[in-house]
Amino acid sequence: MANMAEIPRLPPERVYLPYEAGPWRMAMALTAADPAELCEIDATYPAQMAERRRLLDDRRDAVLAAPTGTEAACAELLEVITDLLPRRFPDYFTLSDQRLDNLLTGETWDIGAAPDPLDIIGRLVPEDFCLIRPTADGPLLIAAILCFPSRWVLAEKLGRPLQDVHERVPGYAARLGAPVDRFFANLKPGRMALRLNWTIIDDPALFQLSGKFGTAPDPAITSDNALEKLFLRVERQTFVALPHSGNVSFGIRTHVTPLARIIIGAEEATRLAAAVRGLPVDMAQYKSLGRFREPLLAALNRAR
Repeated sequence: MANMAEIPRLPPERVYLPYEAGPWRMAMALTAADPAELCEIDATYPAQMAERRRLLDDRRDAVLAAPTGTEAACAELLEVITDLLPRRFPDYFTLSDQRLDNLLTGETWDIGAAPDPLDIIGRLVPEDFCLIRPTADGPLLIAAILCFPSRWVLAEKLGRPLQDVHERVPGYAARLGAPVDRFFANLKPGRMALRLNWTIIDDPALFQLSGKFGTAPDPAITSDNALEKLFLRVERQTFVALPHSGNVSFGIRTHVTPLARIIIGAEEATRLAAAVRGLPVDMAQYKSLGRFREPLLAALNRAR
């Protein structure tokens, strides 16, 4: 294994600011991206991977699901990722004769004899991955490695069509259900689509199973401390059709940033305030923003 002193320093985490001023629109908002950008490796890697290892060891049933019949799809996803990592990040990963070396952690994986592909993926990269199978009845969530859920429970969604998975998302069935189903049915191998999803939360933990639809105001969050106590949580979501099976990999890289790091001037404060005001009541309730919306807006007004 390479000496750690010889491995280049990890780049800083990218901060995404995908919110927009003005009325909120429910849209897929997809952009085309290079499939080589499927995974991000940055300075948060050591801490995030330590948390993923802990969850896989201690909360495995909550973060990993690979039912009988999904073995080939899971193995295909592992093949895609282990082929990508040494090409995209040659300073951190090497692959030789089905042996993948992670130079950042010192771990080695025998990819050719991997009994549990999603477990290896969960210990290799900070992205979560849901496997989606297009069917005549709509795309189904068939398997996942989901260490960092954003307030949802994998076991409750597994095996269900995406329209059912999103049944509590305001407006999803009426506005996005059919377009999303068509998108999954028509996505072709060799391309990647990307979107960013954001919310404001009062808990920086990456592993969160619950917390949506909170309505009771949080007295601990005030206009004086809102920017220190609240966080921007962004999911960098990727969509890739696997080359052999036609299943779709839905990747989720989660970034959590304190608002105090983001709101450092009037322009950003104004933009975020307009985005928060533009959220419809039902969507703000879904995101539990009502618990601290007014103190947040007051804090942003002060920062302008």
